Amino acid sequence: MKDSYQSRRSLRIGLVGDHDASITAHRAIPRALEQAALASDVTLDVIWLPTETLAEESLDGFNGLWCVPGSPYRDTENALRAITHAREQRLPFLGTCGGFQHAVLEHARNVLGWQDADHAESFPEATRPVISPLACALRETLELVVLKAGTRVANAYNAPYAFEGYFCGYGLNPEYRAQLTDGPLRVAATDSSGTVRAVELDDHPFFVATLFQPERAALIGRTPPLVSAFIDACASRVAA
Repeated sequence: MKDSYQSRRSLRIGLVGDHDASITAHRAIPRALEQAALASDVTLDVIWLPTETLAEESLDGFNGLWCVPGSPYRDTENALRAITHAREQRLPFLGTCGGFQHAVLEHARNVLGWQDADHAESFPEATRPVISPLACALRETLELVVLKAGTRVANAYNAPYAFEGYFCGYGLNPEYRAQLTDGPLRVAATDSSGTVRAVELDDHPFFVATLFQPERAALIGRTPPLVSAFIDACASRVAA
């Protein structure tokens, strides 16, 4: 009889971003994944995918991609290619903080066709800055997040709201909100004032991006619900 460890499904997860041990989220993510894997009874092979060499990597063998905090990335175009791959191949995708920003940018360029769309942190003079400075930067901040009923985000938390941590100075430019989130990209969560804090794709098995960093909960011993939902989506794809 096989032991429980041997019988668990094994998932290969790619972390898109440039690893830096000084970044809190980068220390939290492995813990968050470990806790989520234990809760879902799977084992994980977690591989960091530096953006500067990502063009040389094949993404076909991954069961899920997580675009992590830590932008601006060394190679924005490679990060966007990874997001495009997840979107087009219907691969479970999670983007947090910088991952949220680049998921929005990828959608603007490759779904809406806005080739002049850009990120104001990297290109302050962009003609169409879909990602712009937040009115008030969220640095080491814990904030109320209002979850939209019926979304994957709300289902993951099984609650109408949550308190989550941030370390971010850029978000979705409100000037472009209506056009960007008028389907299939939808608002999944806001702050108490209605500012966008998470988006997801309607026509995708699991494509979720948050401006907050749910992974930080792992540093205080809590399994992040959204990371568990991501891992469950990866496992479901393998089982299908």
